[in-house]
Amino acid sequence: MVGDFSFCPCFGSRSAVDTEPDRDPVLLVSGIGGSILHSKTKSKKFGFETRVWVRILLADYEFKKRIWSLYNPKTGYTELLDDGTELVVPDDDYGLYAIDILDPSLFVKFFHLTEVYQFHDMIDMLINCGYKKGSTLFGYGYDFRQSNRIDKLMEGLKAKLEAAYEASGHRKVNIISHSMGGLLVSCFMSLHADVVSKFVKKWICIACPFQGAPGCINDSLLTGLQFVEGFESYFFVSRWTMHQLLVECPSIYEMLANPNFKWERQPQIQVWREQSDNGETLVKLESYGPLESITFFQEALKNNELTYNGNTVSLPFNFYILKWAAGTRQILNDVQLPKGVSFYNIYGTSYDTPFDVRYGTETSPVKDLSEVCHTMPLYSYVDGDGTVPAESAKADGFEAVERVGVIATHRGLLRDNTVFQLMQKWLGVEQKLTKHSRTSRVMDASLISHVKV
Repeated sequence: MVGDFSFCPCFGSRSAVDTEPDRDPVLLVSGIGGSILHSKTKSKKFGFETRVWVRILLADYEFKKRIWSLYNPKTGYTELLDDGTELVVPDDDYGLYAIDILDPSLFVKFFHLTEVYQFHDMIDMLINCGYKKGSTLFGYGYDFRQSNRIDKLMEGLKAKLEAAYEASGHRKVNIISHSMGGLLVSCFMSLHADVVSKFVKKWICIACPFQGAPGCINDSLLTGLQFVEGFESYFFVSRWTMHQLLVECPSIYEMLANPNFKWERQPQIQVWREQSDNGETLVKLESYGPLESITFFQEALKNNELTYNGNTVSLPFNFYILKWAAGTRQILNDVQLPKGVSFYNIYGTSYDTPFDVRYGTETSPVKDLSEVCHTMPLYSYVDGDGTVPAESAKADGFEAVERVGVIATHRGLLRDNTVFQLMQKWLGVEQKLTKHSRTSRVMDASLISHVKV
């Protein structure tokens, strides 16, 4: 359910925010899966739009029909199999609608399925602290299938920054990004440093996989991703259906473990494999590091395919995307914080977060690596937010004003009371504490100020 925000002094009566206070504009940038996507027919006469992400009713059917895609190495874009439609991100409510509640249906709101409440609580908090949609509060949702450095996404972010700057009377913008949105902002800073210097004042980064998210991303390429866990997952897109999209998404490849990062220990893919040696059957545990895993992906996905409109479409591991992603990784490794921009990093802690991923067991080994795509993984875990290891999220490489660990899950950080308190502090929102929060999270002891890691 929507959290209790009674701790926040800004949450008074609506009359308290009738007059717009003095605020620098805020731009919220979503992560992977964090934007509503509409399928729009290309017909000039009708242009009919259907929400395909996220939805409950007919979720799997509409996803397979309207969002399955193939990467085009000539353009660098992932393109729909349905060439009669295009994917668009609705820009209603100054970009906030697309990143608010991802399935804004009455069913979701009635049952408070908060797993698809993206920036909803944060938007409410900011509004009640004096921000106003269209003048000091904006959102940027985007086609998260695409590369984090592709021209269309870069141009879209630039346009949002310019719009926020102009609407607020030429005041510099404070960016708040979540998850992969941090990689998008990093790429933008590297490719358009002059634009960032002109329009951006502060960047508050939340749960960004700066060095990758090894366990989750490795398994996303091999068996898929379940966007919503537990019983509620039956209402949404299935793991396998999502997998067939992710294999063709540059954004996924760009979040593979950075092989050049000095991990405390290298993340691995492991598989119990049955082998024959001189007529004798042996079972052996094989391990693959970030570089060796490429051959593993190639072998495991060699027979991967889907059926679309009666046609069989082959979906092996995509080396064209891998090459593109390697270029993106170099951009991310080289990025520097533009002069005059203050950086703040919030990362999740205290939750088991997938790191190594293992397939098969010693008693039930895998005979052929292509079987992996039809199995469920076992993980070894490290500290993090359940999705991104804290080790990766902390390793931003920038001179941070503050870098703070908060006990919360990956999406839970977007509605966490301690995160809100930190944001209010960094944004310069005045507070008069009248009540302590009963649900306030504990800050990680490793709060680091003015330190580059």
